[in-house]
Amino acid sequence: MASPKKPELRIVSLAPSATSILCAMGARRLLVGVTKWCGDVAPVAGLPRVGDCWHMESVTDIVALRPTLVIASVPYKLETVGKLLEQRLTFLAMNPRSLDDVYADIRLLGGIAGRAAQAEALIRRMRSEFAVIARAAGKMKRRVRVYCEAWPNPRISSPPWVAELVKICGGEMIVAAGEKVTDAQVAEARPEVIVLAWAATGGKSDPEQAYEVEAWKDVPAIRERRVFVVRDELLNTPGPPLMEGARWLFRALHLRDGQRGEKNSPQRAQRSQRRR
Repeated sequence: MASPKKPELRIVSLAPSATSILCAMGARRLLVGVTKWCGDVAPVAGLPRVGDCWHMESVTDIVALRPTLVIASVPYKLETVGKLLEQRLTFLAMNPRSLDDVYADIRLLGGIAGRAAQAEALIRRMRSEFAVIARAAGKMKRRVRVYCEAWPNPRISSPPWVAELVKICGGEMIVAAGEKVTDAQVAEARPEVIVLAWAATGGKSDPEQAYEVEAWKDVPAIRERRVFVVRDELLNTPGPPLMEGARWLFRALHLRDGQRGEKNSPQRAQRSQRRR
């Protein structure tokens, strides 16, 4: 007698990183619900939006989609996850810290989705992209001192995988990654470039706030107007978007002297390319 056919996966993704990974592996059809942020990193137009790990009025919309798996990411609001677990849903929370962790998550989702070969191909593509950037950065005379910020109040430095990208791009993250830092700590570290990628703000981080910090007035990045904004989803989404994030970081770190200043930020160059 043939074994009963397994029901097809029905995934609700509350983590844009998981959404981006699944779509990059060709597993979009397994998604039955996503967050409003997922559309920034993956082609998920038309799929139901069901809140996220922090803001969810009710789990009813998720339950109605009959998911076999709900994927979230750390950090999350305990109350929100508690409501999900009350429904006896199969729940997976990812918590990457390093690029190796990101690759491990890709393999995990590849296994779950039956896309192991595609997962390995995606990992190879990411590593190849980073290797190309690292070779270009290796031609630079010295490493650039960099401060990347994920949130301004309280001030929080970008996650550890961003520090790895900074190194790949020829820079050095001059404060501990993924931690609360003070104005004084950043000033003492004297970054030559400041990169703002405030979580859940897209490209709306405000460089003027950095220029107005009294403790930073003698910081090289402030004196030389080298504060840049990178769209947050390109650095804060631990998955395929990091490839584009690394390209933007490289441009920000290595703009020529005559190109300095936020008016010549990577975003502006990107918009110009799109217009062409």
